[in-house]
Amino acid sequence: MTDITTLGTRLNTKTLNFVLLSFVTFGIYPLMWLYRKQSIIIDTTKVPFSSDLYVLWIAICYGISRQLSVMGSTDPELYGYDPTMDAIAMLGGVLSIASGVMYIIWAFKARTALQSYVLNTFKFELKMNVFYVIIFNVFYITWCINAMPEAFAKHKIIQGGLTAAPAEATLPAGNSQADTDPK
Repeated sequence: MTDITTLGTRLNTKTLNFVLLSFVTFGIYPLMWLYRKQSIIIDTTKVPFSSDLYVLWIAICYGISRQLSVMGSTDPELYGYDPTMDAIAMLGGVLSIASGVMYIIWAFKARTALQSYVLNTFKFELKMNVFYVIIFNVFYITWCINAMPEAFAKHKIIQGGLTAAPAEATLPAGNSQADTDPK
């Protein structure tokens, strides 16, 4: 039986670092991360929810949308009005929306794979907020992967499989149970 921390350890991605790297690379890092780490998620969960080709199409839509949005943003006072540039900018916007939708679809497939993996392997339900999957997609998936050990420990406490720590373990250093009991 695998350990609940296996997936998080194999991915080795802290959510804050992931967000910051995404910010400074203008969205390129999540694409690289998906391409490199998706196979680890698939290998661990044993659920083939996506392919490298799908991630490649997300990257193609994202890259072309960025290029077209730059090409379509010319100064009308300098170059005059050109309706072709409006069409190019609009196509860039459509491709940008398409890449965003593809990210969301990937996140929902990953969510389903993670929930199936946790339910079948560790016998508990991993609750994932649908709104957060839509808004934060890849970032929320990595956060949930990193939070799985805490969710599993909470599940075990609620189900009675793990007892709470003894009173001595929760007291600050230097205090003992005898110091806290009324005399």
